Amino acid sequence: MNSFYNNRPNGYLETIRKGLSAVPSLGSDVSFGRGGREEEIGRLQMEIETADAIVIGAGAGLSTAAGLTYSGERFEKYFGDFAARFGISDIYSGGFYPFPDEETRWAWWARHIYFNRYIDAPKLVYRKLLELVKDKDYFVITTNVDHQFQRAGFDKKRLFYTQGDYGLFQTPDGRNGRTFDNEAWVMKAMEAQGFAKDEAGVFQVPEGGTLSMTIPTELIPKCPEDGRDVTMNLRADDSFCEDEGWHRASAAYAKFLHEHKNMHVLFLEIGVGANTPVIIKYPFWAMTKENPKAVYACLNYNEAFCPRLIENQSICIDGDAGAVFERINTKS
Repeated sequence: MNSFYNNRPNGYLETIRKGLSAVPSLGSDVSFGRGGREEEIGRLQMEIETADAIVIGAGAGLSTAAGLTYSGERFEKYFGDFAARFGISDIYSGGFYPFPDEETRWAWWARHIYFNRYIDAPKLVYRKLLELVKDKDYFVITTNVDHQFQRAGFDKKRLFYTQGDYGLFQTPDGRNGRTFDNEAWVMKAMEAQGFAKDEAGVFQVPEGGTLSMTIPTELIPKCPEDGRDVTMNLRADDSFCEDEGWHRASAAYAKFLHEHKNMHVLFLEIGVGANTPVIIKYPFWAMTKENPKAVYACLNYNEAFCPRLIENQSICIDGDAGAVFERINTKS
């Protein structure tokens, strides 16, 4: 299956290699920006307005800013019963919990998927970002798997979800190269647990009702082609299925970068932490270094920095992404 894609450009691998090869030459000395917050926001606004192209690199911090938090009140509301019974402390760790049976495990995953993939984010951060770039030549690469870019109205052809999608199943070994949409299954599994839709068509915990922490055995999801087990299409190891859509998006990313290689490009990194810097952060640094016309902007809460070597081409803003987007939209 992999040989089928050998003739296509692979933006994922190409940029990772570029980033890794460039990191040693960038050195360990870092900068946290050249000016104050308002000055840096003003510079970012100018770059968004004047750049020939914008490459958005988004990590988990963007969805957190949009209200898709994995702990606290939101977790207690939708997963409080699982927390009480199993001692699970947040949505992320629950994805790795060794549940006692498949009926319970898939009940958890139905909720996990639904409340992070099939509803809009509580805050309009993604839509505010779209307002800033909708008239620009842009492309998005993200490690997020919650589909919020598309829900906000971003062009699907300009999106590359590198790490998978909560809305897709795959076989455990991923060898058939195919993924399967899970929306219909998720809706059935939510109903089976006792969730009820409100007037807006969104599942809610029924008032005074009791939820089930299992689904019927016959609802355990299976591969529609041969009845085999399925798993989530989330990158965890080499069994992750890079399907046709994934390769098409990877090739589109490579093409976009090539077409704008020597132009005034804004590499806008939002909410990217230290877990997977090789996918977005390091490549953005590398591509900024090799293009004198490029600008790197890092927008992150408590983690906004850049290599000192590209400081003069960089913008660093420490803060909430939604507040920054709102500030720029207000100033425009």
